[in-house]
Amino acid sequence: MTHDEIYERITSILKGEEDWITAMATVTCELHNAFEHFHWTGFYRTTSPGILKIGPYQGGHGCLVIPFEKGICGAAARTGETQDVPNVHERPEHIACSSTTNSEIVVPIKKTTGEVVAVLDVDSDRKAAFSNADKQLVEQICDWLGREYHFVEKAIS
Repeated sequence: MTHDEIYERITSILKGEEDWITAMATVTCELHNAFEHFHWTGFYRTTSPGILKIGPYQGGHGCLVIPFEKGICGAAARTGETQDVPNVHERPEHIACSSTTNSEIVVPIKKTTGEVVAVLDVDSDRKAAFSNADKQLVEQICDWLGREYHFVEKAIS
């Protein structure tokens, strides 16, 4: 499947779905199984100011809690910007939830107000694993989730 086909598949499956947890679980499953180099795929949700907690994911165990001030996921949540890290060992703030992770991309999901409600984290055991097309797909999905699930604050309170 192409990146465009994966995006269309995800948005088609979730058409009319109102449950945020269902949406996160579905996105995680579809992305994780679509790409061989996506070794850990999952969400961290903003559960209180400055705190991310693990949401639906596929792969080995993830970190349960990540403060906004820590790690690549925290940087994405804190800045509201995508973190594309070809080599996590070159980022001193990287939290090694898995010792095999070598590259990572983390994309924030924002409410229409700009507030970050979650991040989508994709890790790979390979260095520089993620192409520009991978990054654009994950960003496109996160933008769509932010628009489609604008009421998400009800689901995470």
